[in-house]
Amino acid sequence: MYVYINGEVEEAGAARLSVFEHGFMYGLGLFETFRTYNGHPFLLDDHFRRMENGLKEMNISWTYDRQTVLSQLERLLEANGWNNAYVRYNVSAGPAALGMQAEVYDNPVVVIYMKPLPAPEEMQEPSKTGEFLRTTRNTPETPERLKSHHYLNNVAGKRETGAAPGVEGLFLTERGAVAEGVVSNIFWRRGDTLYTPSVETGILRGVTRSFVMKLAEANGYYVRQGRFSPGHVYRAEEAFLTNSIQEIVPLEAVGTCRYNEKQQTAARLLRKDYAAYRGCLWNAAEMKEPERKKERGCNEQQGSSF
Repeated sequence: MYVYINGEVEEAGAARLSVFEHGFMYGLGLFETFRTYNGHPFLLDDHFRRMENGLKEMNISWTYDRQTVLSQLERLLEANGWNNAYVRYNVSAGPAALGMQAEVYDNPVVVIYMKPLPAPEEMQEPSKTGEFLRTTRNTPETPERLKSHHYLNNVAGKRETGAAPGVEGLFLTERGAVAEGVVSNIFWRRGDTLYTPSVETGILRGVTRSFVMKLAEANGYYVRQGRFSPGHVYRAEEAFLTNSIQEIVPLEAVGTCRYNEKQQTAARLLRKDYAAYRGCLWNAAEMKEPERKKERGCNEQQGSSF
């Protein structure tokens, strides 16, 4: 497997970073994970606008340029011989003197990892069960949660549920409100209303979460964000998770509460719409408006693969 480090594509086993890299020493770094579908990196602009804003909070100088990122991805996909891949794109502070630094980090390190994924036509519809965790969601260190190298809270949640891939741990806040999954955001439906915890609960503002909210509203659902107790999830007709790799994942159950598969109407509808867009959109703003619903999906103007 090949990785990308600051302009070079190298064998993973031969790749090296400085021991004085402040992303390693102090956790000063962010990452984005996303998929390529037949070479197209879905919602790339939205992922990197979030990263760009977060890096400002970390005092790391880095500017998103789509063509630069596409060139990096294209080189690494070609080296690995893949079109459909999981991508983890890291930007960290870079090497500096021992000790914390107050000045702007102007020589960041870019590291890109990939692993192969099935082609879109080979993907199977997933499902999981959810379990509320004893480990609570920690309080963000910045006004809004960053997708940072500080990942111990997520790791602790994963340890609690174990290695089983079909179980997602669900965090509560310290005050007992539903927050998010270990690697996902959560939605649930009652009638024509979809509920999801608000960013004010300390969750990550997920790129897929935001896109699914827009899809839901385009399909006539009302999306309500707020602070909700676990009982609100238990009383739902259906529930599902979102993230950029697994897309939209129906929940068969949360704890002892089981959901009727026949009522997973919102999840099925949204997955279908999601699939229509994943091969073309660079950002959610390109999605067609609700009144043009019949024309939804990819076209040559919206985007293309490499």
